[in-house]
Amino acid sequence: MIDKFGSLFAGHIDLDNIGFAGTAANDRFYSNDELITVFDKTEAICTLMDDLGYDVFWMAEHHFQPEGYECIPNILQLSVHLAHLTKNIKMGCGFNIAPMWHPLRMAEDFATADILTNGRVIFGVGRGYHTREVEAFGAPMLDQDENRDYFEEQVEIMFKSFNEESFSHKGKYYTIPPEVPYRGYTLKEISLVPRPINMPVECWQPIVSAGDRGLNFMAKHGIKGIIGGGAAPGGASENVVRKWQEVQAAHGNDTELGGDLILGISFFIANSPEEAIEQARPFYEENMKMFAPLGFVRGLSDDQLAALADPARAPHADLPTLESAVESGSWLVGTPEQIIEQMEDIEKRWPGLDHVNMGLPVGTPQSVILEQTEAFGKEVMPHFKNRMATAAAAGDN
Repeated sequence: MIDKFGSLFAGHIDLDNIGFAGTAANDRFYSNDELITVFDKTEAICTLMDDLGYDVFWMAEHHFQPEGYECIPNILQLSVHLAHLTKNIKMGCGFNIAPMWHPLRMAEDFATADILTNGRVIFGVGRGYHTREVEAFGAPMLDQDENRDYFEEQVEIMFKSFNEESFSHKGKYYTIPPEVPYRGYTLKEISLVPRPINMPVECWQPIVSAGDRGLNFMAKHGIKGIIGGGAAPGGASENVVRKWQEVQAAHGNDTELGGDLILGISFFIANSPEEAIEQARPFYEENMKMFAPLGFVRGLSDDQLAALADPARAPHADLPTLESAVESGSWLVGTPEQIIEQMEDIEKRWPGLDHVNMGLPVGTPQSVILEQTEAFGKEVMPHFKNRMATAAAAGDN
């Protein structure tokens, strides 16, 4: 049963002239003064979510984006700051992109954040998808096989550093520690200082392609998964959820369907589904302009992708619509009662699912994010939270 609620904020500033007919993604360029407004925006969203009783505020790590789409370069540093402004909500790393870090640096920084926030930061790792970001840091992205090899070795090093008082590692990319003389002896092992105090470290990773290698790697290390892409019966996400359950079972972790997963769902509350679609349409379109050229919208032709970069062509290029996203289950729209009903249907099909991320796409302005976050927190979330409290009280009696 769903009883945990979060939201993922990728870090976009308030954008002007959005939608298919708006400014092309590659033509956006904002000043530093405009780009740093992302921090005030992040604070506003996170503090509201804390007040409303949400469980986790997830943030994404990204770099070098003067276009204004994803502007938070250091999740861990920002999480410590947000912990000072909030009381209960946890901050999730959704995700720290391992290939852009040295694994020991990431492990140290997470451990420091874990200590300073008393366990209110949730660890999350990813391989990355922006060539401009990953390759600029000197790590592989164009070569996907090398990217995965690099990422997997880094994750293994981080888990060693978390779980062992001292350790060594020799792999394809890293020899830790180097065998160098140090204060009269030759270095053979090294210790992470500090190590996290909340153990074992809970770790999450995005599930995108759901390949055998990736899912087995996650199961081996006890990493949990975050997925999006719709919740329609027989749809892409349902296939992923079933495959996830099979792989988990093969590694000795028997879960109900949907267990150890977070489902990401876009939503919009209004007086009717039609009204919600019309209000959210420009945000949906702007999000597609950003992510489709990066491979996140399947089935588009080269001509459609080219049209997305041309405000004159995009509105007439037969691109996917918000109506189709609603039909696929990747968006829930309508009144609070209608959204509750749709979420209850997801629960019935995936009984192990207990955590959802209710989000709004890149392009949504701060005022709308706050309005929708508050509406969901007051008119939808209590339906699920209160029944758990009622069931617990009944058990006590």
